Amino acid sequence: MEKVYFIAMEDFSDKNKVNEASKKLLAKVDPGFSGSIPLKIHFGEKGNITFIKPENYEGIIEYLKDKKCEPFFTDTNVLYKGSRTITKDHLETAKDHGFTQIPVRIADEEDKVTEIKIKLKHFDSFFIGKRIADAKQMLVISHFKGHMMAGFGGAIKQLAMGCANRRGKLAMHAHAKPILNPLKCTKCMTCTKHCPVDACIISKIPHVDKKKCIGCAMCIAVCPSGAMTINWLAVRPKTFNEMLAEYAFAAQKDKEVTYISFATQITKHCDCEGTEMKPIAKDLGLLASRDPIALDQACLDLIRKQEGKKVFSGEHTLEYGEEIGLGSRKYELITLD
Repeated sequence: MEKVYFIAMEDFSDKNKVNEASKKLLAKVDPGFSGSIPLKIHFGEKGNITFIKPENYEGIIEYLKDKKCEPFFTDTNVLYKGSRTITKDHLETAKDHGFTQIPVRIADEEDKVTEIKIKLKHFDSFFIGKRIADAKQMLVISHFKGHMMAGFGGAIKQLAMGCANRRGKLAMHAHAKPILNPLKCTKCMTCTKHCPVDACIISKIPHVDKKKCIGCAMCIAVCPSGAMTINWLAVRPKTFNEMLAEYAFAAQKDKEVTYISFATQITKHCDCEGTEMKPIAKDLGLLASRDPIALDQACLDLIRKQEGKKVFSGEHTLEYGEEIGLGSRKYELITLD
């Protein structure tokens, strides 16, 4: 049974308390960190305010430096149009959001990518940002929250979508197509400014060009009038969840990966949305594990227990991930003071 370590925290405003907690957790899951360590994080889309703040990484950085390691922040460029689409803008966003304590290195800078070949149900080739693919050890730090397509975002999504380059991201989004309700559309053109393939057609009858659409769902995230929705008749949610699990499996293959999740500022949607969002649940705390499935399952169980209801969907990702050997849904929750 996998171990998940948990420190309950109802208030993340005291950064010293947060950083001491993260060091306690790392000491429990430390695989023997050495050398250069990528910290796979999310810098937050411009306009988002609920991503994990840079001051809350200081304990992790201090812990690794005490081990004579050389940590650096990393992420991959996004598929949609935004402040993290190209490396130059991505680095600028990271700097603007305060991520200056250690170097920031974009994993697929200049489209550097490593193809990993593993024959699974949906894919037999996976395209991972080179700096991540080359690492022998990695620390994946996730913000536990919702996600409009995955159901929730945690360690597995951070591994999958977060480590894939644009080609991999596109492959995972292949079956999701939005639809545009022309009666709700105000023709504000916001979707056209964010669509990476010009598939949003704002004409006499606004619509989405299905042949062009790559299913990144950014138009849904930015539409101010709620005119964009997922065409659930065309989407295969279980397929998307399985694709996430497969990419997560590829991203961590042949590595020592350690996971920490911040269950705070728990919003309905992802930090990729460049808008201010209000939390939909109380803060839970910090969790750590060597198993991403056990960690995500623990987060889902804790929030369900706290809120007294099922808050997020997407558990098929965990079921399928367990099936392909990514981890185990059975865990022992160990609460630390």
